[in-house]
Amino acid sequence: MKEVLLALISGIIVGFLFALLKLPIPAPPALAGVTGVVGVYLGFKLFQWIVPLFQFVPK
Repeated sequence: MKEVLLALISGIIVGFLFALLKLPIPAPPALAGVTGVVGVYLGFKLFQWIVPLFQFVPK
C-alpha cells in the first residue's frame, strides 16, 4: 500500500510540474491510457498464471 501511495503522490507532483511548465503531459489520453496500462498488467499476470500450468513435470 505504501508503494501505491508513493506512486500516486509522485504522479501528482509530476503532473503539477508539467502543467506549471506548460509541457504536454507524458501520458496517453486519459481513459484509453489507463485502460491500456491495466490491460498490459492483466496480460502479464495471466501469463504468470497460465505458463506454470503447462510446465508440470511428473516425478
